[in-house]
Amino acid sequence: MKLYLLSTLTMIAFAANSVFARLAMAENAIGSVEYSLVRLASGALILWLIVHLRRSSGPREGGTLLSALSLWVYVLGFSVAYLALDTGVGALIMFATVQLTMISVGIWRGQRPSLQEWFGLTIAFGAFAYFVSPGLTAPDPIGTSIMIAAGVGWGVYSLRGASSSDPLGATAGNFALGTAIMIAVAVLWFAFGSIWEADGKTPTTIVGLLYATASGAITSGLGYALWYHCLRQLTVTKASIIQLSVPAIAAIGGVAFAGETLTMRTIVCALLILGGVALAIVARTKKVA
Repeated sequence: MKLYLLSTLTMIAFAANSVFARLAMAENAIGSVEYSLVRLASGALILWLIVHLRRSSGPREGGTLLSALSLWVYVLGFSVAYLALDTGVGALIMFATVQLTMISVGIWRGQRPSLQEWFGLTIAFGAFAYFVSPGLTAPDPIGTSIMIAAGVGWGVYSLRGASSSDPLGATAGNFALGTAIMIAVAVLWFAFGSIWEADGKTPTTIVGLLYATASGAITSGLGYALWYHCLRQLTVTKASIIQLSVPAIAAIGGVAFAGETLTMRTIVCALLILGGVALAIVARTKKVA
């Protein structure tokens, strides 16, 4: 029971990243570049503290440039996309893209899905394609494209970290490198960004800084640390199934804290996408067993 309570708390933390980003962007409380920088920096700080305070005799890993770049693409794209997307919609696009990216890479590497896996993947791909296709209730196309890019970035990051012997240490290193990359981007943005902003740069407010810091230090840094703790006691299947709850929790958060509404298109597509992915996960587990 304690394990599942901790896992639930972790999923709420992950979903809260979407809520914080959407609130910050919707309220114009901070610019997306500044938000991303503060999120990465605060996450790097809390992860560094956790890594150096823990007692571990195992191997320690640092960050790598490619992983840090993938993390940077995710964090910045995530923030920019929420300028146009609702909380639950963004989380669903993000989650679907991550899962489909990882599954596609697996197939490219030679993994052969079973018939049941293909069935689940077909449902998920089809529902996702319909969800992002043009229509009266379709999500913003630019925001969708940027969130898809962010999802690919997180998918690549997840794949690179799958074989890590020290995932927490590697994540801390990647957040630090990602912060350095984001600082360079921020300098360029502060120097030239107003060229593309007709109304000037979004002012940075205390509320915006609090949203970004909470997302980086609490729901990202502490959230990842808690999740890695849970993963030691969860099977791959259980961990994958539990993560299916994140878009749903994010959608509830958007309704509760941002006053958003859920369309029937979003609800139906979410059920089909998450159900298709779940079917593929269970099928793969049976095949491996």
